Amino acid sequence: MIEQLVTPVIQTDSSTAPSTRDRKSLQLWLVRHGETEWSLSGQHTGRTDLPLTPVGEQQAREIGKLLRGQRFGVVLTSPLLRARETCRLAGYGDVAVVDPNLQEWDYGEYEGKTTAEIQEKRPGWSLWSDGVPGGESIQQVATRGHAVIDRVLAGPGDALLFAHGHILRIVACRWLGLPPQDGRLFALATAALTTLGYEHETRVITRLNGGLLR
Repeated sequence: MIEQLVTPVIQTDSSTAPSTRDRKSLQLWLVRHGETEWSLSGQHTGRTDLPLTPVGEQQAREIGKLLRGQRFGVVLTSPLLRARETCRLAGYGDVAVVDPNLQEWDYGEYEGKTTAEIQEKRPGWSLWSDGVPGGESIQQVATRGHAVIDRVLAGPGDALLFAHGHILRIVACRWLGLPPQDGRLFALATAALTTLGYEHETRVITRLNGGLLR
């Protein structure tokens, strides 16, 4: 059973990359949830609580096989169903803790819409530069991503995070010390594994979109 909502949303300064207890062997393992109907259609899925498709369920099991034998100091999951189910089917439901900071971007009025549909009314629109009416700003999402990293750095070892495409891309930016807008450069596939760590003294991406189910 995944422990429910034990962590409040933390507000921290997101203007700089986190610096709490940098440990040069630490790794963050990021897992985007498995396939849903809206990930297939390209609809923006923020707080709509969709289940996994059967393909998504199988993808989650495959991620579990890829992770088998790895040891983690903490396992965190978004409270949204698609992430929690990916976590459970991957075999980590009994040890995971829900962290609200891992929820997906709140897309406001653009929830459920595709980029093409939005661009019909706003030509050239980009989530990363133009934002969403009635939802979160990119800086608000970056603040949540920053808080997740601070929590991991305060923990006992490597962290495994089950969450969503846009929040995880912003977590990667915060890890690297990049502005959150640079998340546009990192495409994360469903049920793919990305790892963040160190090369010598430098924070790096050590794996991107690994373990895809073919």
